Amino acid sequence: MWIIVEKRVGLWKNVGKTLLPCGKMFIGEYTYNLDTKRRLAIPAKFRKLLGKKAVITRGLDNCLFLFPKKEWEKLADKISKLPLSQADARGFARIMLAGASEVEIDALGRILIPEYLTKYADLKKKVVVAGIANRIEIWDEKSWRKYQQKTEKEAGDIAERLKELGV
Repeated sequence: MWIIVEKRVGLWKNVGKTLLPCGKMFIGEYTYNLDTKRRLAIPAKFRKLLGKKAVITRGLDNCLFLFPKKEWEKLADKISKLPLSQADARGFARIMLAGASEVEIDALGRILIPEYLTKYADLKKKVVVAGIANRIEIWDEKSWRKYQQKTEKEAGDIAERLKELGV
């Protein structure tokens, strides 16, 4: 069964009798400039969900993940319970946890991205801030466009594979 939902930037809206989360998830795509001091503006609607402090870390596919503290704590808890005897679990924990840094949102709605993370994500001047449900992804604009084009071409195959997961 399909549910038709009206999308607004950064929000889901009540449509008919189906009430979907409103202001509880990050959605939408924004392009900003990263300044020379590595400060990045966060969309106002995203700032409401992030709060004053958030956690930024290495993401997958060479982007950065930015989590509200509560979401980060849930993820960190799950990662910390992975078995130490498995190399993949240790590697994933190292990527996500050792690379993490707490950031504050300043009075102008910006975060300061640590230098090692700007290098990891190869962030240049133009940066995409994408809302992905419980997290924000931060991409170099060219990398994002390239990834987007590749993924859009494979959308049918991806959907077919996700069918097995109930999506």
